[in-house]
Formats: sequence, C-alpha cells, structure tokens
Amino acid sequence: MDPTINGFNPFMLLYKVLIFRLIMVGAVLLWLLTAACIKTGRPQIARRAIELAEARLSKDGWPEYYDGKLGRYIGKQARRYQTWSISGYLVAKMMLEDPSHLGMVAHEEDKQLKPVLKRSSSWTF
Repeated sequence: MDPTINGFNPFMLLYKVLIFRLIMVGAVLLWLLTAACIKTGRPQIARRAIELAEARLSKDGWPEYYDGKLGRYIGKQARRYQTWSISGYLVAKMMLEDPSHLGMVAHEEDKQLKPVLKRSSSWTF
C-alpha cells in the first residue's frame, strides 16, 4: 500500500508496535526487528530503532525492561547491565552494518524467499 495515496502504511504500524515493545523489554528484541527490517528491505526502520535504543539504554544502564504506558520508567524489578540487552543491541548493530550476517539467524528456506511489496488492489494511477 502506498501511504501517500491512502494514508495507511503497514510497516509504520509495525514499527510503532515494535518500538513500543522494544521500549518495554529493553534491547532483547532489537536484533529480531533488525532482521525483519533487512529481510523486507526496510533497513531505515531498524536504523531508527537502534538510534532510539542507543539514546536510552546506555544512559539507563541497559535495563531488562521499562514500565509505564510510554515506557519512560525503568521497571521496578528490572536489573541493570543485562547481557541479553547489550547483546541484542550489538547483534542488531552488526547486522545493520553488514547485512550478510543475517544468514546466521535466518532459516535456510528464507534464502529462497524474496519480499514482494505490492500496492493495494484499490490503488489507481
């Protein structure tokens, strides 16, 4: 779907949902988001998520998760300097710098798949 035509962009919706989840769980899911973005040809979404993570996580001491509706508060039971938060960030950063690393986490059958981005059937020129 073309967001300039109908105003709906499914990747932006996914981005907003995943960023909210990323804020809630720290950087554990960051590498999964990065892999999905690379596979679908949208690395700019992963780049933005990594920028947000860099700004928050290192300043807050790499917590496990954040609390609150907007993810502003470090979780009450969250431990700091968690290896999975740090490693999730590092794997995402390395995958974005060199997308060939995606092969280490992707399934074999994924190599044959090519993302198909189509316009909506209601789209007209």
